[in-house]
Amino acid sequence: MKFNIRGENIEVTEALRDHVEKKLSKLERYFEAPPTSEVNVTLSVVKGKHAIEVTIPLTGLLLRAEEKHADMYASVDLVVDKLERQIRKAKTKANRKIRQEGGLKDLFRVESEPGASSALEEDDEYELVRTKRFTLKPMDVEEAILQMNMVGHNFFVFANSDTEQVNVVYKRDDGRYGLIEPAR
Repeated sequence: MKFNIRGENIEVTEALRDHVEKKLSKLERYFEAPPTSEVNVTLSVVKGKHAIEVTIPLTGLLLRAEEKHADMYASVDLVVDKLERQIRKAKTKANRKIRQEGGLKDLFRVESEPGASSALEEDDEYELVRTKRFTLKPMDVEEAILQMNMVGHNFFVFANSDTEQVNVVYKRDDGRYGLIEPAR
């Protein structure tokens, strides 16, 4: 794998670069061929927390994970664990798709370890435990933020009175707010 490692508010030392490359290179064992595009890694320090964000573009799939911890090396280890879980889920989904219709056959390597298939299946399904339905009241973004804060949630779905589309406002880690709206 080729790596593009950059730092924000942190100097990327040779030891840190080697650690990141060594840990992320272990993910190659899951692929038939290593990713041809660069693996983008951003290391940063925000409010005393060491953060890492990794993006691995693959054919028909984008793996992305980020993690924050008091120790940068621990952040690297945690993000690799998160990416491994994503790969296992994607591999299981791809294998199911291959059995059903064929596709993505050459993306993931077939495990030869005994008991590996049971480990792959453990994170396979997502369990939906609750469904909510409600009428979306038309409102502007500021009112949606107020409503979100009143109910104590970190996001709020609403009908934007300006665009007449369904939008989501959310509270960011930095305490400010974000807006998600559909592309036009």
